[in-house]
Amino acid sequence: MNLQYIHDNKGNATGVFIPIEEWQSLKQKYNGLQDDELQNFDIPEWHKKILDERLEDYRKNIHNSMDFDTMMRGIRKKYSL
Repeated sequence: MNLQYIHDNKGNATGVFIPIEEWQSLKQKYNGLQDDELQNFDIPEWHKKILDERLEDYRKNIHNSMDFDTMMRGIRKKYSL
């Protein structure tokens, strides 16, 4: 396994980086890892508030919205990309 250790500015190990291919392999080998990964994911309340505000704005102004592809074409045209 090709692990990379993460250290703080004092040289203390603070974490481990696992390449995604190896993480996928571990999840297949140990069934509970996938469940733990999904259960331990929590969106902070401040982020939920922002999402709620954006959804409310979208619903009130649906005529001002556009799909992703149309928006990207406009950006590419504007910036000559």
